[in-house]
Amino acid sequence: MSPAPRRILVVDDDPMVATTIQRVLRPEGYDVDVALGGEAALQQAHAHRPDLVVLDLMMPGIDGLEVCRQLRVNGSLPILMLTARSGTADRVRGLDTGADDYLVKPFAYTELLARVRALLRRATPPSTLLQFADLTLEVETREVRRSGRLVQLTAKEFALLTHFLRHPRLVLTRDQLLSAVWADEETDDNVVAVYIGYLRTKLDGAGEPRLIQTVRGFGYSLREA
Repeated sequence: MSPAPRRILVVDDDPMVATTIQRVLRPEGYDVDVALGGEAALQQAHAHRPDLVVLDLMMPGIDGLEVCRQLRVNGSLPILMLTARSGTADRVRGLDTGADDYLVKPFAYTELLARVRALLRRATPPSTLLQFADLTLEVETREVRRSGRLVQLTAKEFALLTHFLRHPRLVLTRDQLLSAVWADEETDDNVVAVYIGYLRTKLDGAGEPRLIQTVRGFGYSLREA
């Protein structure tokens, strides 16, 4: 099942600006709601729980600073503040109120998209489940399974497999694997090959294809044959 699209709330009292931002964001796969003022923004944020808010600073009634303050009381969702003012004081006020980033109008929509992606990326906790083909590794519980079969690994074997799963299909050299798993430990030059052998013995059951491939002259790669 595909993950649900990220929901973004765009808040601006200018309907043309709000609609334009909505049209820029939607083709990127986001669900985008629009609020044409501070009160509507707080209502929609409570009702729909967005993943990110693009918030205009200067609005009549409840302005962007107050909206930001109230949103911060109830959580830490990312807030990108927009303003027509380029003065340092306004930026500082917005950031001190709780905004995560600041964009001055007029701005390039490519920059808006880049900042939205960066804020969402920072707000997304790294997945604790790593998966490749029929192999899964749960980082927090340290549980490894191949085709549903539980695989018992030592600490070093687990660390080595985790590194492969974080870099699937890439060719990793012996030195890269030594640096990632053994760091500054004094080890034999053959330790990587030895532990690759241990992993293969434990991961590759009868009739199961080998997942850790030797790339002669270069290193090893987690890939299907």
